[in-house]
Amino acid sequence: MFEFIDIGIKDIIDIVLVALMLFYVYRLMKESRSLNVFIGIIMFVVVWLFVSQILEMKLLGSIMDKLVSVGVIGLIVLFQEEIRKFFYNVGSQQRMRALRRILTLGRSHSGDRDAKKTMMPVVMACMNMSRRKEGALIVIERSIPLDDIVQTGDVIDSNVSQRLIENIFFKNSPLHDGAMIISDARIKAAGCILPVSHDLDIPKELGLRHRAAMGVSQESDALAIVVSEETGGISVASRGHFSLHLTAEALESILSKELA
Repeated sequence: MFEFIDIGIKDIIDIVLVALMLFYVYRLMKESRSLNVFIGIIMFVVVWLFVSQILEMKLLGSIMDKLVSVGVIGLIVLFQEEIRKFFYNVGSQQRMRALRRILTLGRSHSGDRDAKKTMMPVVMACMNMSRRKEGALIVIERSIPLDDIVQTGDVIDSNVSQRLIENIFFKNSPLHDGAMIISDARIKAAGCILPVSHDLDIPKELGLRHRAAMGVSQESDALAIVVSEETGGISVASRGHFSLHLTAEALESILSKELA
């Protein structure tokens, strides 16, 4: 009289994984203000399954099948930034970073030396620019290459020098409005254009430099250091989070911890 559905451990795991995936996509869409689009897609999928699988309407079902096959490509184009952010978040988890450290174990000592060569000139330059209230935006590349951003500015390829950093961000310098990119203990380029974050959570008193710093920290694992032109305050953006109103000691501590 009643048919019992045979559900095994594998089916339960399958359902839980699908639920977790949908929940993660929901959170991602909510953060990017695309929640209504996500709800519309879910409603369309439900109607499509109802029409094609339950009601078995062949004509309407075939039309919706074609829409689904074409719509997948459209969704990839429409949500390319969200998809990129999803895979970045997956790769930036603790276990993945630990795996990268194991794979690059042979280069760890040279990386520590490069970090020490980079850190002190940057800290000293930031403190001097902070006292003079000269705006600056310095991005330190880590494991994710920033070659596409380097190409938007003027290539310098010089050793990291406190005097050079201060000269580049001097108010009359033609490169002071853009970002400086530091990679492998060298200043790669200056005057670079960064992706700007549109997060509503960023305090309104923070300007375009801070939004650019947040943008590059969300799309890569780079560290972005900002010196405010209005207040002289020093901030660091890392993994989509700000550390504000930093002293020289606090800045040095963050750089030594993140770059080691």
